[in-house]
Amino acid sequence: MTEQPGTTPAVGDAPAGDSSAGAGRVSAAEVAAVFRAEHGRAVAVLARVFGDLDIAEDAVQEAFTAAVEKWPAAGLPPSPAGWIITTARNRAIDRLRRESSREDKHAQAALLQAQDEPVEEGVVRDERLRLIFTCCHPALALNVRVALTLRLLGGLTTTEIARAFLVPEPTMAQRIVRAKAKIRSAGIPYRVPYEADLPERVRGVLAVVYLIFNEGYAASSGDELIRTELCQEAIRLGRLLVELMPDEPEAVGLLALMLLQESRRPARVAADGSLVLLADQDRTLWDRELIAEGQDLVRRCLRRDQPGPYQLQAAMNAVHSDAPTAEDTEWRQIVQLYDHLLALEPSPVVALNRAVAIAEVDGPAAALALVDDLDLGNYYLFHAIRAELLKRLNRRPEAAAAYKSALALTENTPERHFLQQNLNAL
Repeated sequence: MTEQPGTTPAVGDAPAGDSSAGAGRVSAAEVAAVFRAEHGRAVAVLARVFGDLDIAEDAVQEAFTAAVEKWPAAGLPPSPAGWIITTARNRAIDRLRRESSREDKHAQAALLQAQDEPVEEGVVRDERLRLIFTCCHPALALNVRVALTLRLLGGLTTTEIARAFLVPEPTMAQRIVRAKAKIRSAGIPYRVPYEADLPERVRGVLAVVYLIFNEGYAASSGDELIRTELCQEAIRLGRLLVELMPDEPEAVGLLALMLLQESRRPARVAADGSLVLLADQDRTLWDRELIAEGQDLVRRCLRRDQPGPYQLQAAMNAVHSDAPTAEDTEWRQIVQLYDHLLALEPSPVVALNRAVAIAEVDGPAAALALVDDLDLGNYYLFHAIRAELLKRLNRRPEAAAAYKSALALTENTPERHFLQQNLNAL
């Protein structure tokens, strides 16, 4: 987020009495926590008021800058979100008045719209949904949708987003600027899609959130296997989607899937930072609270009986979480769930993952026959799985060649170490 020091005169800021109502001093960490929790909400409301994402984001940034200056001494206001929204709106109006006097037509239009739009802090559900669907509009490239979602709803800085996806900060900043410009110039509507368009658009929104989670769960490159902050941000967005769309079963399924996968995080990396496979994990380290919450959501999905891809994947992870040891895993049940998933979402990656389950039921030879029929030569997990199956079949030279192919296709350091160790052991 662009740093905007609070130099704009605070004309019409939230009354000082709001701040003094807070009890005790407020730490910088507490202000940061409010920022993360309320940034998306505030930007969503202000975007509706001004009809412009840049104006909304800059105004919210200025409001939080003012909060950093005022709250530590004055205390937390009774409604931090209301304080931020009111202060942001008034700062933006003050700025637009100055700019509109200089014949700035854009500022004049935004000011006119803002004067006609009342600010209602309680109008949250539709505003945040509108912002989510704006960020995830299909006219924008997928990587841009991810960046905008993290920036506007998650409150992550451009630096944080660039670091997470390992691109230069100027590159990420340019993507975000261009995306906002495209939203403005193409007239991308700031609204929830019409009912006929909703199912397809919801799938796109869920895909963006899961892409964020996956990059955190198994980083595509870098020195860490897991990027915890991305996993946590995706889960926070998943909770928000379930809150905003409680009748969308796939939103519930996605949240369940992420929670069940996240529950295994403490056991996925050894003390030395190396990767630990599911079968070798210390299951006493799994987070039982997350498992209980995820399983409860899976049961909610089952009662609705409207299965979708995320719900089916969540059910598979629920089966894993039920098994006290790897040997106790109900692999036949997982194969059945993969059969349903493959019928709903036929893809070579789903077929590859199903083959892993088949290996546990029918043996590595049956699984290898399925894997060798797949066209996934550019996917490192395809070669890593082939290598493991070939090793189990004692076809060591072929396994070594497959490990080398996998090594050539991954840039994540812990994964490379894992593959190299397996290659060396051959």
